[in-house]
Amino acid sequence: MPERTRALITGITGQDGSYLAELLLEKGYEVHGLIRRSSSINTGRIDHLYEDPHVPDRHLILHHGDMSDSARLARLIDEVRPREVYNLAAQSHVKVSFEAPEYTSDVDALGTLRLLEAISHCDPSIRLYQASTSELFGSAPPPQNEKTPFHPRSPYGVSKIFAYWIVVNYREAYGMFASNGILFNHESPRRGETFVTRKVTRAVARIAAGRQDAVYLGNLDAKRDWGYAPDYVRAMWMMLQQPAPMDLVFSTGEQHSVREFAELAFGLVGLDWEKYVRIDRAYLRPAEVDTLLGDSAKAREVLDWKPAVPFAELVRLMVEADLKAEGLDPRKVMKPQETLQSST
Repeated sequence: MPERTRALITGITGQDGSYLAELLLEKGYEVHGLIRRSSSINTGRIDHLYEDPHVPDRHLILHHGDMSDSARLARLIDEVRPREVYNLAAQSHVKVSFEAPEYTSDVDALGTLRLLEAISHCDPSIRLYQASTSELFGSAPPPQNEKTPFHPRSPYGVSKIFAYWIVVNYREAYGMFASNGILFNHESPRRGETFVTRKVTRAVARIAAGRQDAVYLGNLDAKRDWGYAPDYVRAMWMMLQQPAPMDLVFSTGEQHSVREFAELAFGLVGLDWEKYVRIDRAYLRPAEVDTLLGDSAKAREVLDWKPAVPFAELVRLMVEADLKAEGLDPRKVMKPQETLQSST
């Protein structure tokens, strides 16, 4: 029996990490995941994939560690000896990065450097995918693609620029297979509850259930290019199957405002969003990114990649999942023509 391809995912407990773990397991990989030690259980997104450590021939193996610990990362790379490494670990909340800029930089920027060092010293043939972000572009005018100059507007974006360029540098200096995927916003029912899309859909469900009166948001005029997370996870895997490393933008090429997202989400349950959305200036960023719109023509040509789930369906998926989480039957609460039959 041929040996399974071994992959290491940092940030495996996050939205993208959980979907990527599913994808790789479906493809027959042996998946190793890096998780932070916590006194509370923080593996909810991958509990359905969990395998008891005492079970022989496991396909999913979790390791405690942190991107701030270079010695641990070096030992882990040496012990696991993966063929592919997907670096998804990050402090990825833009607003929080203004409040914790040093921590964000340590994990997002220097954490990537520590991982590159571990790989380069252990086995430079390991293939690395680095999760980059549309926040690199910041105030650069849309549409944004691989040739658009970077102008980040947050400590998160600045940290990710360091990570982007250090990946390029190690690729050019040491011949490593290290690729940057510049992913525009991608959401799902597994999105963290403090991110604006999930904050909205969760509020819709809780308001419909009579457990919440309103939702407080920041800049309703901010425009984003929103896609479906599993579509983007598929792109990550595709990048590491190529004959040569590269840097690519992944996006839908369509943008919507936070206001549009809220209007559609509330409308799915027959509610007028204006009656429930409040503005709290505490959620405004010191430096705002007004508009992000990706041009992923290169990825579509080189990888034959394209997003499969459109914006309206993404919103429906998220609203439906949050209604179920509140114990409501989407078929009874949502407009009949809007209800999705599939679940996520």
